[in-house]
Amino acid sequence: MNILDADRAQVLVEALPYIQKLAGKTVVVKYGGNAMIDDHLKDAVMSDLVLMQLVGIHVVLVHGGGPEINAMLKKIGKKSEFIKGMRVTDQETIDIVQMVLAGKVNKDLVQLLQRHEGKAIGLCGLDGDLMRAVKKVSEDDLGFVGEITEVKNDVINDAIEKGYIPIISTVAGSQEGQVFNINADIAAAHIAASLHAEKLILMTDIRGLLRDKDDEETLIPVVNLSSVPKLQKDGVISGGMIPKIDCCVEAVRQGVKRAHIIDGRVPHSILVELFTDAGIGTMFC
Repeated sequence: MNILDADRAQVLVEALPYIQKLAGKTVVVKYGGNAMIDDHLKDAVMSDLVLMQLVGIHVVLVHGGGPEINAMLKKIGKKSEFIKGMRVTDQETIDIVQMVLAGKVNKDLVQLLQRHEGKAIGLCGLDGDLMRAVKKVSEDDLGFVGEITEVKNDVINDAIEKGYIPIISTVAGSQEGQVFNINADIAAAHIAASLHAEKLILMTDIRGLLRDKDDEETLIPVVNLSSVPKLQKDGVISGGMIPKIDCCVEAVRQGVKRAHIIDGRVPHSILVELFTDAGIGTMFC
């Protein structure tokens, strides 16, 4: 046996207890950032998901699609507008959001995962009444940006039982039939909580929570929820990390065992976080 073969065997041995622990459990992955744009990273993510399913993990993929929405709005001559990181969504924009997310992006991901020999089914919040929403209350009128009021996960569980990986785009409907645009991190957290998931994984374009945002070597690997207020007070949790960490905190409070923020720029980052001792991102517990 050469050194490379021995290293591969050691990797499998290290992964075994994690595989045993996660077999039969649900892991919700929020897919976004550079990992959704770079073709090499996209292939790595799909391979990760297929492997996870093959070892018995119930995988659910939740995705956004901001760049694709921006591109389509530009094609029709409409300017993208954001307030505090949220897309201002008038009726014309929500029509585009629904078309791009539930149509093109969702079905492209289904096809890509199936090219990696996985079984996938595309869903959105309207299918099976999966996500109900109301208009988000905010200081500024964001239009048809929604807050989730209910998740009905029957259609997700049915898909998993039939051997499919559900791929979910984040548009949702109201009781009155209005369609709303939902932040993908928030949707993933709600879905994970409704499924009593073992883990929620948010893929981002940074290593995780950094003690010094300008130094990627200051990664905080584990955060207990009780320490979050102090980290906020000290300014460690700030800017664009606030809503992501809020999602992780809320998911854990609602019964998700662990929530992770990982670096989607690293190939196979999901597997490294799930199946190795060192991990790769920040875990909230």
